[in-house]
Parts: sequence; C-alpha cells; structure tokens
Amino acid sequence: MSTATLDANVNIGFNQDTFNTYVMNTYGRFPITIEKGEGCKLWDTNGKEYLDFVAGIATCTLGHAHPAMIEAVTKQIKKLHHISNFYYIPEQGALAKWIVDHSCADKVFFCNSGAEANEAAIKLVRKYAHTVLEFLEQPVILTAKSSFHGRTLATVTATGQPKYQKHFQPLVPGFEYVTYNDITAIEEAITNIDEGDRRVAAIMIEPLQGEGGVRPGDLDYFLRLRKICDETGILLVFDEVQTGVGRTGKMWGYENLGVEPDIFTSAKGLAGGIPIGAMMCKAKCDVFEPGNHASTFGGNPFVCGTSLAVLQTLEEENILQNVQGRGEQLRTRLRAITKKYPQLFTEVRGWGLINGMEINADIELTSIDIVKKAMEKGLLLAPAGPKVIRFVPPLIVSATEIDQAMNILEEAIAFFK
Repeated sequence: MSTATLDANVNIGFNQDTFNTYVMNTYGRFPITIEKGEGCKLWDTNGKEYLDFVAGIATCTLGHAHPAMIEAVTKQIKKLHHISNFYYIPEQGALAKWIVDHSCADKVFFCNSGAEANEAAIKLVRKYAHTVLEFLEQPVILTAKSSFHGRTLATVTATGQPKYQKHFQPLVPGFEYVTYNDITAIEEAITNIDEGDRRVAAIMIEPLQGEGGVRPGDLDYFLRLRKICDETGILLVFDEVQTGVGRTGKMWGYENLGVEPDIFTSAKGLAGGIPIGAMMCKAKCDVFEPGNHASTFGGNPFVCGTSLAVLQTLEEENILQNVQGRGEQLRTRLRAITKKYPQLFTEVRGWGLINGMEINADIELTSIDIVKKAMEKGLLLAPAGPKVIRFVPPLIVSATEIDQAMNILEEAIAFFK
C-alpha cells in the first residue's frame, strides 16, 4: 500500500465516535480533529486553519514540520532508530555532551517523558539519602502546593494538587507540601520534619509553576532556597519539564533565578515533540550504578539525533532572542487587554513564551470558556486551571503571528464583556 493510499484511508475512516469506542476516556478533548501542521499553524480535517498557541502544551519547540526536524528524522530513521542501552549509542553521547556544555549539569540520564524524568530524580534523591546523608532511612522530599510533576504514582504524589491524587491512594510515602514562594513555610517544614531517622532530603520545585497557573518563582525565594540547601545538605531539584529548552527566554528556567539546582529534569520541548525525557545532575549526587535505573527506549538513536538537531537549531538560529522579543510583545498586548477589560482579568504573568492571563475570581467566566470561543475563531489556547489562560506558542512564532493571535483573542473576549 502506498503512503498516499494509507493517508487517504486514515482520513476517510476517521470518526470521533469510533475513536471514543476504542480509546480510553482519559482526556477531556475538544471536538476538533487536527490533520496537519506547518510552522505555527494547524489544520483540522475540515480544512479549518488555526493559529497554534498551545504547541502540544509547550512541546513543539520549532513548531510543526520544521525543515531541521524533517531532515534529522529522515536521516536518522534511514541509519538506525533503536538499539538497546546494552551498547554505546553515539547520538546519546553527543546529546548528553550538548546538555552538559549548555547547563550546570555534569551527568545525564535519558528516558521518555517528564514524569519518567521526575521519577528518576526522585529515585536519585532517595539513593543519595540512603547512601550519602548519613544513611538516612526515611528521606522526605518537599514539594510545592499547586505544583505538577507527573501522573505516575510517585510523581502524582509529588504533585501538590489533591484533585490529581483522588482515588489513587495509597500514595507513595515520603512527600510533604509547602506554599510556593513562601520561604517561611520551607523553614518551618524542615524544622518540623527533621527528627530521628526522618529528614528532608530534597526540595523538588518548578522555577515557574505551569499547570499551577503560570506562576514564576520569586528571585529572593530561590536565592534563600539555594542557601538553605547549601547549609543543610538538602538537594535542590528543579522540575524543568515545561520551563526548559528555551521556553522562558533562557535555555533553562533556573537561569532566570540566579541559582543552580543539584538535579533538574527536562522533557516536552527537548526534542520538539518527539518523546524524550532527561534527568540531569551534578557530580556530587551522581550515585546511580548499573542496575539502579533504566529505560528500554530512553536515549535511543532516533530521539537523540532529533533532539540534538532541535537544540542546535535553537542555538544557530538565535531562537532564544526571538523568545525574549516575542514574549515581551505578547505580555504587552495581554496587559493592554487586561486594562481594557478590568472586570474580566486581573493579572498577566510569565517569562519568555510561557505566559498566563488570570480571570477575575469573582465572576463565573472560566479559562475553558475563553479557550472554546478563541478556538471557534481560529486560535488554539490552553487552560492552566479554571481561572488562567495559558499562552505557549512555538518558539519560532513571529511578531505578525503574535498580533494575529491577540486580535483573535480580543474578538473572543468581546463575546463575554
């Protein structure tokens, strides 16, 4: 069967009801079916065009069908796509070197997703606690309320949002929660927890809370966190699944805060939409040994070759500069809209091209209401909780596309004024 015939059969045979018959109902899907994309645009099966400000939830770094990705994917699939980590993989080594050369990390472990990267970080913390921190028997990891770290049992326990944990008890022990950007809460938690064999081994936190409402970390708070960890031997772990790989205007989110983590994780944008995850650490906490952790698909030639092409394109085409410029443009427009509709919106916040617009808590309007109306008019947006609209376009978005998106947004908002 030719590729053209296969494509035709897929398109003719697709039906949303049939899809729902066979696919588990784990997502609240919008009723559109996306067929193709190019740059910052997507088209559904009816031919309708959308401006994509979701980017696969901050994942499609270079947008859709980028020439560098097409070339990398084609080249690698013709050469070698998968082998086992029983053997050395040149592409994996090259990608790890690029990450180390462009970050504070000394070592890299590869997996397939953000949740897996965070699982690896949790396991590394626990081994470090058991083998380095006076052979600590009951290590505790502090995480923030309103955080999001994944959907596996350990990472959903680390996630400081009860709604994600409901009906999945018993949760994994060894986690406690504190208020984000509140240093007193951290200090009190450490004092209250540290007794006998139970002790805080790590603080796991997002430089900017994405799912928690696009809330950037406070500079002073993170400087104090680093100082506390240095003084106590606690490991500082950053979840950079959403903030890494240029999304904030810096290569890594921690660069906005003037501190370096001991461990940090990445996924989403790392290969521009090809599944990959990575856990990075400094040499002092590189305590994994053969057999401690593994991943069948992690770091295979296909994904590492693609990821390396994405990262090199970011660097060679000065895309971080575009993220900074377009981010400022986007926030300027969003703040003007907020000023125009003060009864609807209260705040705009974010870094680079991860931004949130908060809806007035005293009105019934929700983020989903505006997302749906914008979608009708050809703009794709994402909610970040019931009262925050999230804007995470591809990092290659143009000034013209920012203006187009904001014009569509204003049309959508006018429906609710």
